[in-house]
Amino acid sequence: MGGRRWAILAVVLVLVSVALSLWLGARVAGLLVGAAAWLRGLGMLGEGLFAAAVVTMTLVGIVPGALLGIAGGAIFGVGAGFVLSGIGILLGAVAAFALSRSAFRPLIVRVLRGRLAVIDGMVAADGWRLVALLRLSPVMPFSIASYALGLSGVRLSDYVIGTLASLPLLLGYVVIGALGGLSLTGLGERGAEIRLGLLALGAVATLALTVHLGRLLARAVRV
Repeated sequence: MGGRRWAILAVVLVLVSVALSLWLGARVAGLLVGAAAWLRGLGMLGEGLFAAAVVTMTLVGIVPGALLGIAGGAIFGVGAGFVLSGIGILLGAVAAFALSRSAFRPLIVRVLRGRLAVIDGMVAADGWRLVALLRLSPVMPFSIASYALGLSGVRLSDYVIGTLASLPLLLGYVVIGALGGLSLTGLGERGAEIRLGLLALGAVATLALTVHLGRLLARAVRV
């Protein structure tokens, strides 16, 4: 498969992931919140079931990480909600990376030629910085970014370090969930300020990601 076909396939996968997130994401998260009393009543088993559900949904990509954090906060409160959703998202992210790396990376290496190989090398050398910007920016869905990074030459250690950058954002969404559940209309002044701060951080990260990628591409062209 040529480079253009790979690019088209990647765009299609991103669009499908976004469409599924918009169509099913809030519904699935709502089902989790609807089972809050049942999950809390199960004690540690309920916490384990929630974390396992987060791992699964992070792998599949149907529910955005923000909604998973909000659901965790709504069900278990800030402390437990952050720990459980954080563990689930990180485990799902590492599993997606490992699956993509083991199944498709050898094929990608054979396909990469010329400038594409140079760009892949620069992405790998950039390491955790690029991963962190991708995690902080809302442009690329979390699960798609996990699989895409698995296809790249980024090392697992850099991937994990960069992914940890998403935890402050996750904490913000957990707090929002604890304040008002999945409804963003009854958050009050404090919740609205947190949401505005998260949106601003995402916008800044997106701008930084755009500039950073532009520099990488410019360097690849000069090589």
